[in-house]
Amino acid sequence: MENAKGSFDGVYCNIGNNEMKKEKAPFKILFSNDTTNIETCVSPYHKKGESFRPEMLEATVDETADTGIDVHMLQPGMGWVPWWKSKSYPADKHYDWVQKKYQVELDGFGKYMLAGGDILDIFIRQCRNRSIVPFVSFRLNDAHGKEFVEADGNKIPSWACHCISRFYAEHPEYRIGSDMDDYFQRGQNWAIPEVRENMFDFIEEICENYDIDGFELDFMRFHSYFILESTTLQQRTCVMTEFVKRVRKLLDRTSKNGRHRWLCVRIANDLAYHDMMGIDLPAMVAAGVEMVNVSPSYTMAQQSDFAKICQRVSADASVYMEMTHLTEFGPYLEPDNEYDNMTYRRTTDEQYYTTAHLAYSRGADGISAFNFVYYREHGTDGRGPFNEPPFHIFNHMADPSWLASRHQQYYFDGRGSLPAQIASGETFKYRFDTAPPLGGWKGKAKLRIKARENLGENKWQATINGVRLEETSDRYEPYGTPYHQLLGTYKQHRAWAVPVELLKDGYNDIEVFKIDGQSSEIVYIDMSFNE
Repeated sequence: MENAKGSFDGVYCNIGNNEMKKEKAPFKILFSNDTTNIETCVSPYHKKGESFRPEMLEATVDETADTGIDVHMLQPGMGWVPWWKSKSYPADKHYDWVQKKYQVELDGFGKYMLAGGDILDIFIRQCRNRSIVPFVSFRLNDAHGKEFVEADGNKIPSWACHCISRFYAEHPEYRIGSDMDDYFQRGQNWAIPEVRENMFDFIEEICENYDIDGFELDFMRFHSYFILESTTLQQRTCVMTEFVKRVRKLLDRTSKNGRHRWLCVRIANDLAYHDMMGIDLPAMVAAGVEMVNVSPSYTMAQQSDFAKICQRVSADASVYMEMTHLTEFGPYLEPDNEYDNMTYRRTTDEQYYTTAHLAYSRGADGISAFNFVYYREHGTDGRGPFNEPPFHIFNHMADPSWLASRHQQYYFDGRGSLPAQIASGETFKYRFDTAPPLGGWKGKAKLRIKARENLGENKWQATINGVRLEETSDRYEPYGTPYHQLLGTYKQHRAWAVPVELLKDGYNDIEVFKIDGQSSEIVYIDMSFNE
């Protein structure tokens, strides 16, 4: 095993070009499977309340076969407790410790692993059976469930058994902060060599013992790794790039029969996060990264720094835009419960196709999907309606020409600026990055805003690229959709007709001005096109 050379005064940060020949990854569509959805979601292979069985995991692979998906990436738990045969942290030792400490009953995954199961082995064998390329996606600093670390007795839910390891519990001094209600303080501090080494040990035994074709380092679960006040940008990027370099060498050392193993990183779609995370993309690519999965984290985002990220990566690695199952969060149903307890506005086919078209227009090599199956029933009762995931969309995601011929539906996910409280006399400004379809925009376009409550008789006006728009009474959904959550009522919306000749290939400046009436909270904005 390669040993880390220490923290900032000891890490050898000499990231030169990787000696292996650079080749673009051939994959077009990546699919991420968090595994926990098997027990969380009601599905054709899992009835509500059923415990995990290996056949359920096989079914998650089967439903992605023959859909156009190239790579199936399994997240084996939260990254703290192995869901594989581990020598560094064996299942019997972990579950014995966690049951004694927290007096908690194990869930189906825990019972399966304690009985000698091997989730990774099942997954890889089934991928091979169905001719799907198997990757492991590894969460590097997941913060789920850490708020229960100091709980006693039966206060810890069964699923948290996979979130809290003995290493985490016994080293509070390694944590970024002490406020366990704050996701950004729950993770461990990667400035500490032992923290990095704990994760590397897990990655090493996976790469040494399992027949995978690639490995994704998931920097997005969760994207807090350092105490910013105690580190410099150079120190953070040195730590992270050196870690990537070690994993690249590990993948090369453990490859079998001369078969190349691909290295992917899942990173933020907002460059503002990169410095705090220690992400230096050109350096990481030079250190051996071949695939860059650009993630919005949870809510799908069309408007991001994706184009700039593609430019930073240049032609040396394949870049993927990640898409998810929702475009808007609604209110929590139970204020004291933060998990699977909110309402969602589900992503429509048109939004998937428009987002993929925009991604290819800005330099993407492919598309990835995250949390895709959560269209299904899960979490707090009454959040429906629920639906089966639209796997049919993947049949088209590798075809930029087909995508460029579809109706378009752009939306503004907010990027921190929505919801927005707009008072009388105030203007809300934002930008839409749009890419014309084949043959250019034709027909009619419609811009809409949606408020949290009814807008009553309040008057509004809107402009695009400095030109005032004419308001329209057509405030309805532009396309039929089976997903009815959070669509809003007629009175919650205002809409304007958009002359398509005003639109640019690139960023369009949009302003919405509230003329009169009480303050209104804007929660969603979209723009759709019909020929």
